[in-house]
Amino acid sequence: MKKIAVLCTLVILSVCAWAKKTVTINFPTAATTGALYPLGAAITNLWTTKIDYVKASSQASGGGVENLNLLSMGEAQVSIAISSNCYESFTGTGTFNGRKNEKLRVIGGLYYNPNQVIVSKASGIDTLAKMKGAHFATGAVGSSTEGESKNHFTAAGLKYPDDIKVENIGFTEAVDMMRNKQLDGAWIMAALGNAAVTEATSTAGAVILNIDDDVIAKLQKDYPWYAKLTIPAGTYAGQDKDIQTTAIKMVMFTSADLDEATIYDLTKVFWENVEKLAESNKGLTGIKADAAVSDIANLPLHPGAEKYYKEIGVIK
Repeated sequence: MKKIAVLCTLVILSVCAWAKKTVTINFPTAATTGALYPLGAAITNLWTTKIDYVKASSQASGGGVENLNLLSMGEAQVSIAISSNCYESFTGTGTFNGRKNEKLRVIGGLYYNPNQVIVSKASGIDTLAKMKGAHFATGAVGSSTEGESKNHFTAAGLKYPDDIKVENIGFTEAVDMMRNKQLDGAWIMAALGNAAVTEATSTAGAVILNIDDDVIAKLQKDYPWYAKLTIPAGTYAGQDKDIQTTAIKMVMFTSADLDEATIYDLTKVFWENVEKLAESNKGLTGIKADAAVSDIANLPLHPGAEKYYKEIGVIK
């Protein structure tokens, strides 16, 4: 009996030594009213349920820029932001000037966040270049939409903000002002089918601008994160043809400090369950691991994620 007891003790000790230490994942998202908040909750619940050594939780935050700051400070382990914000954080440029985070690593590119430029039909504006002198809502000061407005207007040959009568207001206020004929247009960066764009095109006499090839080419020359995207005909009221715009991919990122095995498991479980996640998070509908390493602004993958993508043939 003593031999059996000793043997059992050795087995238990061996298992305990082998078992992976609990990994805590803090996953900041965005405001509770945004799409990232429920998405983060769904992802962290999935990881906690499917990976026995992971304890993941999500919480509201100020969005991408704050999420990247939290990662840099070690207060977050995984989060999501647009690839442009991630690039600036990694290189210490733009919003993150002088605050380079060389430990940032990509788990995978997710869905595209398209730019949707709405203008009133009455304005007669049909290109970005003709926006000079327009009364236009670019979003809150320092917001992603203001950054997008500045980049695109500059690429179209305008001076921002000098050539535009800027309103630093949100989507809802912009649509109300357009309906009351107090505003020529607004910049909206959101998933296709966005409620504000739907309302503007159906009740405020708005149309969506096509972004020309030459503007996109100038953007891509200066900024490695832009991709072309088509808004299919019929997406919005009165839209009878495809519209070309730009988009930036949402990126799930982490730190080089997390070990390869953990990130491999997080990556694998995410992609093996992405269709289930998409049932409650439309942004994930139709995305595939095949596209996870494209349009991510040439940012480095985490070795754990890279191992998974090589395993499934996405990376040779």
